[in-house]
Amino acid sequence: MRLFGYARVSTSQQSLDIQIRALKDAGVKANRIFTDKASGSSTDREGLDLLRMKVEEGDVILVKKLDRLGRDTADMIQLIKEFDAQGVAIRFIDDGISTVGDMGKLVVTILSAVAQAERSRILERTQEAKLKGIRFGRRRTIDRNSVLALHHGGTGATAIARQLGIARSTVYKILEDGKSA
Repeated sequence: MRLFGYARVSTSQQSLDIQIRALKDAGVKANRIFTDKASGSSTDREGLDLLRMKVEEGDVILVKKLDRLGRDTADMIQLIKEFDAQGVAIRFIDDGISTVGDMGKLVVTILSAVAQAERSRILERTQEAKLKGIRFGRRRTIDRNSVLALHHGGTGATAIARQLGIARSTVYKILEDGKSA
């Protein structure tokens, strides 16, 4: 029996560190941890595809949390069936469950349905908050007017970035936003 690990975050700005640390602490070797930085709704998950090719009968895949593996209940069931057909078990570290046996598969299916329902509720609440005018994300700390004024005064993006202590990509974003405003 070999241990493999799978970790996923939804955006490239998020970190896989906590999941990877948990997988290593559970005994997974670093070269057997497969990762993706993509939304669960994305079908383009190279890490998961590589994992599918590497595992063999008798292997166990560890995942930190249930919602890190599949996009939704149907996807989770499909993945569980696919790995089960290969003789590969999946164990979810935080949830303390695995797909070993019929009861394990049933519990995972129920929990993935619950996780999907929770994601739907979160999306609904987020949409309601946006309709009420609530803004998400951190507050802007960069003086956009300074960036635009420096640019209109003939200063280049690199010089603006250095002068204001911000990333050049941020300068370009502000300049692009300033064109459409």
